[in-house]
Amino acid sequence: MRRFGRTMVTAALAVAVVGGTAGWASGDSQSAVTGPPPGSAAWRADTVGGRPLPDPARTAPREVARFFAGLDAAARQALVRSHPLVVGNLDGAPLPLRYEANRLAVAATGEARYASLGAPDRQILAFDPRGRGQVAEVFGDLEHAAHVSVVVPGSDNDATNHDARRKPATGPAGMARALRAAAGDGTAVVAWTGYTTPVGVGLDAADGRLAEAGAVRLARLTEGLDAVGAPDPVLFCHSYGSVVCGLAARHTDATDIVAFGSPGMRADTAADLHTGARVWAARGPSDWIADVPNVEFAGIGHGADPTSADFGARRVPAADVQGHTGYFTPGTQSLAAFAAIANGELR
Repeated sequence: MRRFGRTMVTAALAVAVVGGTAGWASGDSQSAVTGPPPGSAAWRADTVGGRPLPDPARTAPREVARFFAGLDAAARQALVRSHPLVVGNLDGAPLPLRYEANRLAVAATGEARYASLGAPDRQILAFDPRGRGQVAEVFGDLEHAAHVSVVVPGSDNDATNHDARRKPATGPAGMARALRAAAGDGTAVVAWTGYTTPVGVGLDAADGRLAEAGAVRLARLTEGLDAVGAPDPVLFCHSYGSVVCGLAARHTDATDIVAFGSPGMRADTAADLHTGARVWAARGPSDWIADVPNVEFAGIGHGADPTSADFGARRVPAADVQGHTGYFTPGTQSLAAFAAIANGELR
């Protein structure tokens, strides 16, 4: 009975403290945005030269890539203009078309909170205005990069604050910029705010519901990168984002998965992730995530600490990291190691 009581107390603590970067506020329950983007019904009803268009919900990215390869430039442009939200989010579609489509989609919302995403120099790989908004942005030349990394952020991130003013090298876009600067021009980095993240610290952050929905979207993203000929990616997974990566691991072709500031990956050991990727973990000495109980009970909590010896991940040096979001700060041991992992130099 005493052991059961300790487990219940630990589970209650997990509910109270597992989360992202919003401090000790209560969390608001979020509804996960899933399924194909708005406009998909009109897309399905359309044709090109009498041919049906690939179903955004069911067609594999490789088939999407083959479909676009069979179109001439005029047909491609017609689809971009008629269905920007679908083309912009269609994994397997040519990258330049997705960037162009998402500029049109952002402009069509007419919302000031998204306006900066539509700037000509932004490479927006995905944009979905539903809910709090989701976005994926590319830093570097994804079409020709020798290496590709994907930053998977944690709680309190969405399309409106994806690139908001914060401490340097924090937030999805800030982390991606810092990693690309450290890794060099041969590496492209995707800042992937592509799932509904928890808000604040509450049950959403303590359970796996949003992470499960996010894992499906992350696996689809990596399948889409493969379909357009991009190298197998490295996944950099922060805080609640590491829960997403843990659930997606077996469904991706990632070469490496790096969990940092992690509350757990919904696995007892790295082997339990059932991935061929190298698994890495980092935690700074002042990261409050160390106070989160590493327990999973009745769906609450995210399991073992990825930095523990028993978990079996490769350790990333992080002795000079400050706080929960300082892992990409220029000059830190962690950023230097991240860049080496991104470039395939650290194994």
